[in-house]
Amino acid sequence: MALKDLHEYRARLRWTGNPGDGIVDYASYGRSYAVTISGKPAIAGSADPAFRGDASLHNPEDHFLAAIAGCHMLAYLALCARREVCVLSYEDTVQGVLRLRPDGGGAFERVTLSPSVVVATEQQVALGVALHDAAAEQCFIANSCRTPIAHRPTVRAAARPAASEDPHARR
Repeated sequence: MALKDLHEYRARLRWTGNPGDGIVDYASYGRSYAVTISGKPAIAGSADPAFRGDASLHNPEDHFLAAIAGCHMLAYLALCARREVCVLSYEDTVQGVLRLRPDGGGAFERVTLSPSVVVATEQQVALGVALHDAAAEQCFIANSCRTPIAHRPTVRAAARPAASEDPHARR
């Protein structure tokens, strides 16, 4: 089955922070919003607290980092499946550094992914590490960013259970 070359995505964002009188000045309005995507749960968001937002809601910077980490993971898992690397667990701690400009704008200077992966066997570790480079090349989100994205993966083999605990051990 061939995949289509072109995929279109749609989302709707609605500002929910109108205190009733609209925007009067910088301090007077709420920064909350809702993102809706047909057939999916709504996502409530706000600005970062540093920009007068609600700390209990996700902000665009959170979404940006989560999108990069999620896309990298999905590309990596697909590559592992195709190369018969049995991934048992995957966790990532993603960090980004945002630098503000004097005019109030800014950009992420860098993003670093630190995935921690457990594969089934010691023989799969080297390929498991190498596939992170390929995942970085295939990640749709990373390829859409001008921000440098580094990855520092850790891949280890699962601890082998004792023979009496190993369900595949010969008895």
